[in-house]
Amino acid sequence: MDEIRLKALAKINLGLDVVGKQENGYHLVRMVMQTIHLFDSVQMQKTRAPGILITSNMKFLPRDENNIAYRAADLLMQEFGIKEGIHINITKRIPVCAGMAGGSTDAAAVLYGMNQMYGLKMSYKQMAKRGLTLGADVPYCLMRGTALAEGIGEKLTRLPAMPRCMVVVAKPAVSVSTKWVYENLHLDGQMAHPDIDRLITGIERQDLKQMALSMGNLLEEVTVKAYPVITQIKENLASHGAIHAMMSGSGPTVFALFEKRQEAQKAADAVRTSGLARQIYVTTVFNV
Repeated sequence: MDEIRLKALAKINLGLDVVGKQENGYHLVRMVMQTIHLFDSVQMQKTRAPGILITSNMKFLPRDENNIAYRAADLLMQEFGIKEGIHINITKRIPVCAGMAGGSTDAAAVLYGMNQMYGLKMSYKQMAKRGLTLGADVPYCLMRGTALAEGIGEKLTRLPAMPRCMVVVAKPAVSVSTKWVYENLHLDGQMAHPDIDRLITGIERQDLKQMALSMGNLLEEVTVKAYPVITQIKENLASHGAIHAMMSGSGPTVFALFEKRQEAQKAADAVRTSGLARQIYVTTVFNV
């Protein structure tokens, strides 16, 4: 196989709780992750010239080891002694620095693609082990679907597929560093932690409304204070019929769930008219 084209799917956090902090500085989390039908297109092609060539529709995207997709390719080339070169073209649609695992899912696509192209015969567990050295979200991006993530995000448990629904994604014209958010998170007894267990029960019962009542993101405690536009987008979507609206990951992207496409489209149009968000998408959940 000399070429492969893949869809690198975005994720949202239906629930994100931080339950502790390790001595090494890493935070311990309990998260319910969900992939959606918003994706980057990753095209990979073998080249005669050695090395890794990264191209993209986004001019600011790093072309070297500062790009996690580059590091994914380099990791496998070094380990398996791959002498051929590879050209990786990434057409970005997932908002960047937005709490949707855009970089991690591109890296996961590269791991999967090279496994196929070069016949490396790695299992999911073997790819996930290597992916974890690149970033905590990479193993989940390989798994996809609905999952509980624990530890630093690497301990994954497959959950039943969440109920089908529409998703509106709205990213304001700001970018947020995950590292900065966690550095400014100060855990104390006053924080309102989301009920992850009740959220999982709602998923198991296929009860979208129970899910919505249990959803929450502890990191909003940090990001919303710095970027009030997140609250404005949430309120706008809620006022236009969202079952629930909240921030994904470390933000600043807001997503909202709707039962019907028509309702979702009207809400998206309203956010677009408001000027609160720069990137707005209407999509669905992706279940494996």
